[in-house]
Amino acid sequence: MTTTIPRSPRTLREAWIALAGLSAVFLFEMLDNSILNVALPTIGRELDATTAGLQWVTGAYSVVFGGLMLLFGAVADRFGRRRVMLVGLVILGIASLGTAFVTTTEQLIVVRAVMGIAAAMTTPGSMALAFRLFGTDELRVRAITVISTAGLVGLAIGPTAGGLALAVAPWQVLLLINVPIAALAFIGIRAGIAADDPADRHHDPIDVSGAVLGTSTIVFALVTPTLFVDLGAGSWMPWAGIAATVAAGVGFVLRERTARTPLLDLRLLALPLVSSGLAYKAAAGLAVAGLSYLVTLQLQFAWGWPPAAAAVAMLPQVVVLLASGRLVGPFVQKVGLDRAAFVSSAAVVAGLAVFGLFGRFGYGWILVALVLVAAGMRVVGVVAGTNVLKGLPESRTSMGAALVDTSSELATAIGIAATGTILSALFTGSIASTEWSAAQAGQFEAAVTIAGLTLTAFAGALVAVGLRWASTAGTAAD
Repeated sequence: MTTTIPRSPRTLREAWIALAGLSAVFLFEMLDNSILNVALPTIGRELDATTAGLQWVTGAYSVVFGGLMLLFGAVADRFGRRRVMLVGLVILGIASLGTAFVTTTEQLIVVRAVMGIAAAMTTPGSMALAFRLFGTDELRVRAITVISTAGLVGLAIGPTAGGLALAVAPWQVLLLINVPIAALAFIGIRAGIAADDPADRHHDPIDVSGAVLGTSTIVFALVTPTLFVDLGAGSWMPWAGIAATVAAGVGFVLRERTARTPLLDLRLLALPLVSSGLAYKAAAGLAVAGLSYLVTLQLQFAWGWPPAAAAVAMLPQVVVLLASGRLVGPFVQKVGLDRAAFVSSAAVVAGLAVFGLFGRFGYGWILVALVLVAAGMRVVGVVAGTNVLKGLPESRTSMGAALVDTSSELATAIGIAATGTILSALFTGSIASTEWSAAQAGQFEAAVTIAGLTLTAFAGALVAVGLRWASTAGTAAD
């Protein structure tokens, strides 16, 4: 019997159905948190949310997404990337529909966590599916560029579209929009991409113990600061949180070093290009998450801007992200991949620093911060990931893509958790209240400054570490 091998598409147009589906996956990933941030004040008031509760409305998604991505990357490699992605899209659609029935902050946090599971199931395989769809490197690069651009459009238009939507519709609409996006992705991937060839799957056992330990480390690390704020250092629970974080982290490292088929081969992280690329990506993720969260609260809570006005204030970020796309290639070609990664990630950190130092003095400074972050993010999103994949063996490129996304999501979760913890510690009363006293206004201003500069310091340290590791890679190459 003769086996017919499907012909690879010769142009992007021939694969438009598949590209539409894969682009929708990236659109959801980037649109989700960006469109929700602008609704946080509205959600806080309608659900009577505490500062910590509001923090976890966004943090729950990032924690679950980042914690499970490597696991579902391994599951997809074994059981089929297309199959796992389709199941994840169904879960995403159902969870998004559940938003319509949410009446408490706790319920919304659960919905966000389930959406994080769906995102972890869909994201790792998307780049791999795009890569395997085409037979030439030129088409693969062009396809991945199309898909990533869709994600950046979601990141760019999210705050503006969300703010304008809130002027005429309830906040639930911002999450219900995921239903048609998931449907589009499902149809495109189901119709445009063939099922995985069993010969291309690995049959190694899944490192479930490593996944449990890794996810537990992340969750404990993010919950513990909140426990210190809510319960105080006199309670035993925060100290138990520290002990649990250390124990889970040590257990994860020991497990991955001794497991026959580890969830994450720790030796890969020691490769210079891999470690530097992940450091740059994490720095950018930390800065972007912190700036987006803080600007939203500054404009609407401190300055009293309505959601629509706050959305319009984010338009410069949209313009820079969309208009600078054609400049990325020439810039990288001129300065080189390594230098482009450093400069772009440093620009993102500089934008956060501008906001932390001067954002309270007027919108003009916020504008400068938004432009710097958008310009840097447009480049670092391409070059940091390329560095990681370039530094890995060809057989590990799928894991490299998962590592890049994981580092970004973990940095996002850490940024939101650190910001929320600082605000909770320094601001008395409910941050979602409609009227603040003079003392509360001063507390908020101090908290935003401290949070912005704290995140700037951490992100700057990551950029410095990335530069150091990148120079190590250059020295080794010489």
